[in-house]
Amino acid sequence: MSIFTPTNQIRLTNVAVVRMKKGGKRFEIACYKNKVVNWRAGAEKDLDEVLQTHTVFVNVSKGQVAKKEDLTKSFGTDDLTEICKQILAKGELQVSDKERHTQLETTFRDIATIVAEKCVNPETKRPYTVNLIEGAMKDIHYSVKPNKSSKQQALEVIRQLKESMEIQRAHMRLRLVLPAKEAKKLKEKLKPLLQVVESEDFDEQLEMVCLVDPGCFREIDELIRCETRGRGSLEVLSLKDVEEGEEKF
Repeated sequence: MSIFTPTNQIRLTNVAVVRMKKGGKRFEIACYKNKVVNWRAGAEKDLDEVLQTHTVFVNVSKGQVAKKEDLTKSFGTDDLTEICKQILAKGELQVSDKERHTQLETTFRDIATIVAEKCVNPETKRPYTVNLIEGAMKDIHYSVKPNKSSKQQALEVIRQLKESMEIQRAHMRLRLVLPAKEAKKLKEKLKPLLQVVESEDFDEQLEMVCLVDPGCFREIDELIRCETRGRGSLEVLSLKDVEEGEEKF
């Protein structure tokens, strides 16, 4: 979709429209696709990366700009950036049926991926595949909630799946051995990936026993191998079931 504004002939392409009704009037802003979701999730902080223009429209596709007096009356200000932020936060993102369907499918897959990364079969202590989790989600007729994050929904899915299959949140218990020279720097890099550090012993090298999410295992393994050039080591000690009360991502 290509849109022209009659006031300054700025050509707007790849437009996502966010619409809001306020004071009995309709207001719209022109944004970049995908950026609206990123902004609302807190992943994007730069407003200029989200807005195509700091202009408030009555109708983006026709290029009709909102009148200053209507903005002041409805929003109590004529500060366009502030009004854009309000519309961005509370407005409704306009998407086609096809786009909405694609978005829901992607989110469904994201939720299944998170569940597969965080859980194991408590009997075998082995993780489930993403495809198996997707199948189980379809069996319980789980429907995606567009206003909730994939992580929030993954927790809900785990709770629901427990009623129909053997599934449990899990942590892996690992022993990390890091050479003294790289230990301090590497520990800082590893810290965001570790859920709980159970013990730490520094002699000629740093030895740590910690709990991690199964989904972080590969990243930790690669980090240790690359940073220590093969001189560090990683050992899986066990899988530990997580209690209900500990459930958070």
